[in-house]
Amino acid sequence: MDIEFQSQEELYQRVKPALRAKEMELRRLGFPYIKEHDIWEYLKTSQWSKAKDLTLADIVHDILHLNNQKIDLYVKKSWESDKKEPVESMEII
Repeated sequence: MDIEFQSQEELYQRVKPALRAKEMELRRLGFPYIKEHDIWEYLKTSQWSKAKDLTLADIVHDILHLNNQKIDLYVKKSWESDKKEPVESMEII
């Protein structure tokens, strides 16, 4: 039986238990700052964007077997890119 999803949000909700399980595992292993949304975004951009004909089983497998160091590096890099550049002081006349 093939399951089709109408949106990414619907798929996200369907795999949320796997995302939560991975988040809890990461928390136990010393990565308390990695959230389920980070896991989803990492896989969506780095792994699933190149994939074709993914099944629900493939997606859950990818979530549960995600390399912890790779997601850690992804989150840390995203923090650095989110930092604002220092604003140069403006001279007031």
